[in-house]
Amino acid sequence: MASERQHRNEIVQYGRMMHARGFVAATDGNLSVRLDERRILATPTAMSKGMLRASDLVIVDLDGQRLSGKRNVSSEIGMHLLIYQLRPDVRGVVHAHPRTATGFAAAGIALNQPLVCEVVIGLGSIPLAKYGTPGTPELADALAPLIPEYDALLMSNHGVVSYGEDLASAYMKMETVEHFAQIALITHLLGCQQPLGARELEKLMIARTKYEGTRSAAAMPLAPLNGNGKNGSRSRQEKTKADLLPTPAGSRRS
Repeated sequence: MASERQHRNEIVQYGRMMHARGFVAATDGNLSVRLDERRILATPTAMSKGMLRASDLVIVDLDGQRLSGKRNVSSEIGMHLLIYQLRPDVRGVVHAHPRTATGFAAAGIALNQPLVCEVVIGLGSIPLAKYGTPGTPELADALAPLIPEYDALLMSNHGVVSYGEDLASAYMKMETVEHFAQIALITHLLGCQQPLGARELEKLMIARTKYEGTRSAAAMPLAPLNGNGKNGSRSRQEKTKADLLPTPAGSRRS
């Protein structure tokens, strides 16, 4: 089992990676690790994740009260504590605002289409939680129904939160969410999507149990209504959401 010192260094490392990849700006975002059954190590409020030092981190109890550390606790610690409460298997949480995925969240569009097999295996579906004011019980109420069933969530008009068996897993899921959001956006701009069908999803469900490093039990996305994901027409809801996106100059929507 990793020591507290190792966990501190790990949070600093992934915080810098988040900042370097543009997943956060200014003092946005936060990371945490469950040290034991009563203590959480977390990033403090009002600090750039690209400038963190191991000594800047704070330790809180399961009520969010600071146990050690000189800096103030983040106002969003409640989101982390809720995830640890509802998911005893989780040991690491990452919250960020990656550009493309947050754009989907701000547009009210979930990342729940089975477009890429690796994403289906690793994350299943990525739902959209309704808006809740950060740092308030509203956000907890919005997230609570989804946390037990998924490993990454879009938060309306806010950002993304991902979580896993350790901080590395939680961070990798954040990268996957943003990468998939970029792919999904391109399919929207191209004017069509070709989701995987029911048979393909069944095979991926089996494959998920065999892939090394994939322990997710997150819900799988739903197959298209036509059952094969080929040349199917979009649903009214899908078309409405897609039509909110900008149309390339000189082209027309069908």
